Amino acid sequence: MAGKLLIIGFGPGSFEHITKRAREALQDSEVIIGYNTYVDLIRGLLTDQEIVRTGMTEEVSRAQEAVRQAEAGKKVAVISSGDAGVYGMAGLVYEVLMEKGWRRDGGVEVEIIPGISAINSSASLLGAPIMHDACTISLSDHLTPWELIAKRVDAAGQADFVIALYNPRSGRRTRQIVETQRILLKYRSPDTPVGIVKSAYRERQHVVLTNLRDMLDHDIGMLTTVVIGNSSTIVYDGLMITPRGYQRKYTLGADVQPLRPHQRLQHEAEPWALRQWDAEAYGDSDWEEPDDADETRGEAIAVSGERAAAVRGGAIAVSGERAAAETRGGAIATPLLLALEALQMAERGRGRSDGLGADLTAGLFRRQSIFELAVSPGVADKKFTAKQMITLADVVGEKGSMEYTPHHQLILRIQTEQPEEITARLRSDGFLLAPIGDVVQIKACDFCNGEKNEAIPYAEALQQKLGGISAPKELRIGLNGCGMACYGAVQEDIGIVYRKQKFDLFLGGKTVGRNAHPAQPVAEGIEPEQLVETIERIVQRFIAEGHPNERFHKFFKRVKEIEGYRHQEMPAFTIENAVCGD
Repeated sequence: MAGKLLIIGFGPGSFEHITKRAREALQDSEVIIGYNTYVDLIRGLLTDQEIVRTGMTEEVSRAQEAVRQAEAGKKVAVISSGDAGVYGMAGLVYEVLMEKGWRRDGGVEVEIIPGISAINSSASLLGAPIMHDACTISLSDHLTPWELIAKRVDAAGQADFVIALYNPRSGRRTRQIVETQRILLKYRSPDTPVGIVKSAYRERQHVVLTNLRDMLDHDIGMLTTVVIGNSSTIVYDGLMITPRGYQRKYTLGADVQPLRPHQRLQHEAEPWALRQWDAEAYGDSDWEEPDDADETRGEAIAVSGERAAAVRGGAIAVSGERAAAETRGGAIATPLLLALEALQMAERGRGRSDGLGADLTAGLFRRQSIFELAVSPGVADKKFTAKQMITLADVVGEKGSMEYTPHHQLILRIQTEQPEEITARLRSDGFLLAPIGDVVQIKACDFCNGEKNEAIPYAEALQQKLGGISAPKELRIGLNGCGMACYGAVQEDIGIVYRKQKFDLFLGGKTVGRNAHPAQPVAEGIEPEQLVETIERIVQRFIAEGHPNERFHKFFKRVKEIEGYRHQEMPAFTIENAVCGD
């Protein structure tokens, strides 16, 4: 039976701001999947559920694991801070489902459970800064090109939105917030109020009220939300408040309003409103817009002039030669009409035979495909030929890149829309190709330049069977052709050493970190004809049961035993910090 995906936004992090439905969903779930920090924030609400936790930048792995577990019949909770649909996991889970051809009827059930987003929690601590039109902009350019983010900041600045900045700055991303300030200072006063809220409703909550000119003088990081006021935002008694405009028509200090309700909707009471409709086109010269209306009657807009733009029932029709909106007092070109004119130009452009008009739209947000892969001369061969190097330079070109790795591979990054042509050419020149990322990688020594070649066929067989297949985390299988093990196979996730016409097996090495350690010797004298099948069973167990982003040595320690090979606790060493100068 299909399981269920519960995508939960648990708010800022404090238990009192988690909704009742979110609490129920957490308690009902069999599996909890989330970023390490988020799991820690809600740990007090968890019981005996299975927990899958990963680090930063592992969102795709979490979404894939959640879908896999739900398809296996489990009730799975995917957690996000704030609201799961605002820079959270909701959209990504749907994207993974879409890739698998999921349908609402017959597929796993999905429920999105809303939470309090950072813009709301931060605003509540600052006062009432988002009482009028506001927007959210993430300054992280890891997934969105900076040029597009800068355009959005510029547009929001021109449109006088209150702006909430998410992901404003990190240890490596420091320039984006500086550029954002520079853009907004073109449109707003340096004294515009700015609220900086760090860790809203968490233990280390910190709130600062400053202005656009001085905002960069304060601590801003990944746990910070920056709220930038609009032209009407004020500071009163330490609070940031954005009036909605009631003071234009109401006397806020009077018990009895000078304008009666029916008078407040008349043109004289709100001369700024866009209500100068063409009576013949609209059919109602006395049309009025109610307060707090989200849509006009019939969703229709009509303007007259030599070029008229009419929006009726959601449809756009543009005609005439010149954009103008006529009012009783004369002719003006409204922002709405100019936007419709631009839209008309773009729509016309799509039909141009010379392709020039299409560039108006497609050229604005053209996606550039980057093809990434690893190449090497072979499993045991470490020597590139001159012809191969010329081929590499040719296929990479001036806009691509090559990166040499310690594993005798070159990582190629090539701008191309035709990766099949690239791979066919590389294979024809004798390259061994492999995907990069969280895949199985076979690392073998050069077998003393092929002189000790008895184990080479087994290395090639492992490459053919396992090389490049997806894994929860990058999995390196090292193979040495003699007992010297000079290539370091015993340091890898899975180490294989050919000795006395048989193979020794090592599991769970850790190559980096202060507690780096070799793999544990688990078997001696494995018969050659049994090697590939044994390694394949170990790898498949890791693929089936490993958590996203879980290193093999952690997996081995967690499951205790793989194919009869038991994990042994290694002695822990205490490493004291050295005294300065020693």
